[in-house]
Amino acid sequence: MPELPDVTIYVERLRALAIGQPLEAIRIASPFVLRTVSPAPGELRGAAVESVDRLGKRIIIGVTADRYLVIHLMIAGRLRWKKRGDKLPAKVGLAAFDFPTGTLVFTEASPKKRASLHVVAGRAGLAAFDRGGLDVLAATAAQFAERLRSERHTIKRALTDPTLFDGIGNAYSDEILHAAKLSPFRMTPSIGDAEIAALHAACATTLKRWTQRLRDEVGDGFPDKVTAFRPEMAVHGKYGQPCPVCGTRVQRIVYADNEANYCPTCQTEGRLLADRSLSRLLKDDWPRSLDELDERKAQRVAPPAAAPAVAHEAEPAVAPAAAHKPSKKPRAR
Repeated sequence: MPELPDVTIYVERLRALAIGQPLEAIRIASPFVLRTVSPAPGELRGAAVESVDRLGKRIIIGVTADRYLVIHLMIAGRLRWKKRGDKLPAKVGLAAFDFPTGTLVFTEASPKKRASLHVVAGRAGLAAFDRGGLDVLAATAAQFAERLRSERHTIKRALTDPTLFDGIGNAYSDEILHAAKLSPFRMTPSIGDAEIAALHAACATTLKRWTQRLRDEVGDGFPDKVTAFRPEMAVHGKYGQPCPVCGTRVQRIVYADNEANYCPTCQTEGRLLADRSLSRLLKDDWPRSLDELDERKAQRVAPPAAAPAVAHEAEPAVAPAAAHKPSKKPRAR
């Protein structure tokens, strides 16, 4: 799912390409993407783009007469800037927004159809899309600490909850927690003041660094290769690869539609976090440390030991005839 750094770059490039341009047409290719009926997309024809902003992970395009296009990319949604009037891709195309200088194409590479487009009137119409998450880049340390401790969750769940924090998803939460040297499944009430300060600093540093990295990559173009798996990441998507800090193999836990990636040495004092489904199945056989995991892997791949030879007495080639002579059944009288 595109997160704060990715959405920020989308917003910046759309501002550069679309602000001041009239919206010539909105072409809807998928009936599932449009989630509102009024105002109708056709009513925005000819309206000029006045603003492009980020609201959480949503992109808000404001046009004249106080109307707004609200685009939520969800997991597999992407935006691409194409030549004016380009056709929508046959299988993944959702909608196209035509401008004099080009066409913004909205796609989704998933059959689940989660990405969405809303057309709303007035600032009041945007209120329904504000989840209330705290902007960690603008928040003070005290505001961050108060929000983190406001509910009892694991740290990873708290960071990715849009009602608590703004724009952080699965990928960057892994990177933030690795930078802060915190286990993703520490409970928020157990985190001390110094750890919260380190987490707040890691949020700001990680998000700013990745936003600038993506900005430098895109330049004057458009972000056509938005992905949650990048080779420069420390732990996200790096299962089994060495941690860039200590060299320990990155571990992961898969749950629901997400996964948590972490370094046991940097974040969990060498302990392996228990996968819920597998740990229930394996119970006491679940490895608790990297050494135990390596030992069990070695046992699985080791060749079986040869069975000791057992001496057997030689059996006669032909059994005694008497042993095979059938017994006679008594005749019925």
